[in-house]
Amino acid sequence: MNTPSLADVVAALESAYPPALAESWDSVGLVCGDPADPVSTVVFAVDPTAAVVEDAIASGADLLVVHHPLLLRGVDTVGAHTPKGALVHKLIKAGCALYSAHTNADSADPGVSDALAAALGVTVSRPIEPKPVDPLDKWVVTVPVDDVESVQQALFAAGAGTIGHYRHCSWQVTGTGQFLASDGANPSLGRIGELELVSEARVEVVAPRGIRRAVLDALRAAHPYEEPAFDVFELAAFPSSLGLGRVGVLAEAQTLREFTARVAAALPATEWGVRAAGDPDALVRTVAVCGGAGDSFLDAVAALGVDVYVTSDIRHHPADEHLRAGGPALVDVAHWASEYPWCAQAKAVLDSAFAANPGWESRVSTLRTDPWCVSAH
Repeated sequence: MNTPSLADVVAALESAYPPALAESWDSVGLVCGDPADPVSTVVFAVDPTAAVVEDAIASGADLLVVHHPLLLRGVDTVGAHTPKGALVHKLIKAGCALYSAHTNADSADPGVSDALAAALGVTVSRPIEPKPVDPLDKWVVTVPVDDVESVQQALFAAGAGTIGHYRHCSWQVTGTGQFLASDGANPSLGRIGELELVSEARVEVVAPRGIRRAVLDALRAAHPYEEPAFDVFELAAFPSSLGLGRVGVLAEAQTLREFTARVAAALPATEWGVRAAGDPDALVRTVAVCGGAGDSFLDAVAALGVDVYVTSDIRHHPADEHLRAGGPALVDVAHWASEYPWCAQAKAVLDSAFAANPGWESRVSTLRTDPWCVSAH
């Protein structure tokens, strides 16, 4: 087997963590590196800090995959005189590419919060904030029976007729259509001024709403009628398995005190530690989790009726108001620690695709990039 190119590896990452899932303000994808270069050694980390970059280069990595973008905010220089520019120059000189998967990895299935839930022993059932499924149209087209196959194939070629992992999906029933061609018409069947009855099939297919023009053009090009009859229905949007945060359940209920200890044991140790708010002796079974800063979901998890919410960067006043309003117990962990389990998940994505290639090596950086380094009690 040939050594995969950086383009091959990026394609595998973006299949697992589609860039389209990223929030509008985010910056994800390839930061530096030549897509044509070979990749055989990959390092995974949450943050592209100077220490992580040095470690990746020292180990001969061809690619550093991180969660947090190096260049999230707009910049007008990556000169080596700037801290971030210096890292870009260092990576390029060492032949090490940099790739980030941020909020697209948060919303993917599985994604960052799935990795956190798995580390805590939580069986996931849904996102906290599900993204809707891609909007679909249902096309209903009446076609002379003898022309059904050619019209169907044209619709399929345009991208219609896909449901999940199934292609060329359609439904049809036959009936009788009628029309009367007026002066100026150019009918493919019948004559001007005479009522025509035709054995027709009603063909139904679904198609992504974004390709509506392509489907319409294909329909008009393939249909034998000068004026084909069709309807387009916009289907209701249902929640998908994609989205931020996750909701799930523990195998057995625990007290909040016990569950807090469980979280501390499951995640890497930090100076931030693990702290909980709520009744220490209350039993918890249903759990919401959100890797990274998740206090924006306090109202959402309260509405879900879970017993406890695990996230990071919870501020004093939102936590206090949340508990006063009767919201679920809170477990607050270090931001970095909540996202660290994702590194192993991303590693598994690439190992699944490329581990059989000779010389393939991948590892998760063991460097703690949590910025808090001293605590006192």
